[in-house]
Amino acid sequence: MAAIHSIDHFALAVPDLNLARTFFSTFGLEIQENTAAEGGLNVLAADGHRWARVVEGERKHLDYLSFNAYQGDIFRMHSQVIEAGATNVSAVSQGDEASFWFRDPDGNRIQVRAGPKTTLDEKPTRMSESTPADKRGACTRSQAVTVHPSRLSHVLLFTPDVLASVAFYERALGLRLSDKSRDIIAFMHAPHGCDHHLVAFAKSSARGWHHSSWDVPDVNAVGAGAAQMAAAGYTKGWGTGRHVLGSNYFHYVEDPWGSFCEYSADIDYVSADKPWLAGDFPPEDSLYLWGPSVPENFIFNTEA
Repeated sequence: MAAIHSIDHFALAVPDLNLARTFFSTFGLEIQENTAAEGGLNVLAADGHRWARVVEGERKHLDYLSFNAYQGDIFRMHSQVIEAGATNVSAVSQGDEASFWFRDPDGNRIQVRAGPKTTLDEKPTRMSESTPADKRGACTRSQAVTVHPSRLSHVLLFTPDVLASVAFYERALGLRLSDKSRDIIAFMHAPHGCDHHLVAFAKSSARGWHHSSWDVPDVNAVGAGAAQMAAAGYTKGWGTGRHVLGSNYFHYVEDPWGSFCEYSADIDYVSADKPWLAGDFPPEDSLYLWGPSVPENFIFNTEA
């Protein structure tokens, strides 16, 4: 089966581009004006890749999600998407790069294109250094440097039917189930070497955008990012803590539209074509290992 290997970028529609510029730049991402015809803002991480577009819309919603695949897999994947039951499937465009568009069963607009692999080829080895004796282990607050996430790790979407979404993305795009908790939430990875999840789905009464997750070096950077946002007035969210499924350290910051951006460090990694035993975990034993209690609005879909 042909499979995508990574996310190229996502496009998020929001009512106020100025609020978006302030929020994402404070989060540590680079913001550029999009001079192309579609306009809006480009959002880049420290790796220099454009991971997101922010466009103006009447309400916050996912405008589209763009995946990258190998050139040789595009036509097979086009057939898979049709066979899996996608709607509004375009023909494969043979311009500068082969690509096509479709809508998934929830109505999300999806692009598949021939593009570079943006997921890591192996898990980086990162360890917080221990300070030797007779030296200070931390700088003062005034000396703290701005946290700049290195890359996008994953996105999470609301869906009315988690298991149906998993089945569709398995058949259409070759993603594989990493772990799930009943029919409440599920995490999926790409088979060419990928973080524990590239895309995740959470149950709601309607489709919706929950969060984007951004990679930082370690748990210290997660905490520093949280402090960075709190100092700018973005105090709502969840964290700092450690997840069970994915194992990453996290801190979620609520954006101006009721969704979230996550600082994430040390997420589990599935090597290319290596087996990963997907588990089904009870909700009370699977969301987080430690951290503050989950706020009530964390699973609230503002688009429902």
